[in-house]
Amino acid sequence: MKVRRILKSSLPNLSRTEPWRDNSRSIYCDGEYAYVPVLDGLPYDLEIPDRTPYKGPGYQRLGDTLLLHGAAPTADQLDDLIAWEHPSCILHLQEHAGVMRLPETAVLYGKPHDVSFCEAGIFYTLNPAEIMFSQGNRREKMRLRSLVRSGEKVADMFAGIGYFTLNAALKGAEVHAMEINRVSFMYLIKNLHDNAVHRSVHAECGDCRDLLSGTYDRILMGHFDAIDFLPHALAHAAPGTILHVHGVGDRSDAVAAAVEGAGFRYSLSEHKVKKYASRTWHCVWDVELK
Repeated sequence: MKVRRILKSSLPNLSRTEPWRDNSRSIYCDGEYAYVPVLDGLPYDLEIPDRTPYKGPGYQRLGDTLLLHGAAPTADQLDDLIAWEHPSCILHLQEHAGVMRLPETAVLYGKPHDVSFCEAGIFYTLNPAEIMFSQGNRREKMRLRSLVRSGEKVADMFAGIGYFTLNAALKGAEVHAMEINRVSFMYLIKNLHDNAVHRSVHAECGDCRDLLSGTYDRILMGHFDAIDFLPHALAHAAPGTILHVHGVGDRSDAVAAAVEGAGFRYSLSEHKVKKYASRTWHCVWDVELK
């Protein structure tokens, strides 16, 4: 592979539209240098052997940290992954525990630390050893962003580090963001400032059942136990309010029963987010109250 060698620190300033750059191939990093593939027939610095593709367990990359799910890698697989990605840290995620969905992780390489990265135009900072971040929810975040309208009064009952709050605020909504986990709340505040939406978000740390106030145009319920919180959400809803209720498996009947029990007429639609287990989906039920 023909490449040009640049300092790895200059990668953020490298444009994908450089006329000499071959975007069909991946950049290779080694130490302080990055090796950028060059299109055939154009000047290059040196030629390096094509790398053997990585064939080990799948992983999620958050900044310079890799997160592995499922079975732990073998020693050889771990060495291959380090050589392939050159991360600062590798964590093995074993499960998310408790109502706060705290990650239980084992450190396989390096030392856990804060990472910062951009997803769909939004900047996030978190420590993956302390806070969960699911890249599988990206399409749902984008879908929400397409639905929110400027000026809406939105409640985010399980704000986390801002997954849905940031998307709503960037569309001009006034968001009441509630988060019970103090560590997540700390990152939420930072992410609100880093994305310049802190003035349109009222963030509170505590139990959302105690913090809900007034009536909202849209209520975000991004937690697998959200259905259990529906009575509290519906007490702050009115005809025209839209709720986005997350859950696992076929829970549409339970959602409908809670809404009917609160005396509302409604329309309901289901959206699949991602596979949670064999033949089981993480779903969102959009409920528009009439």
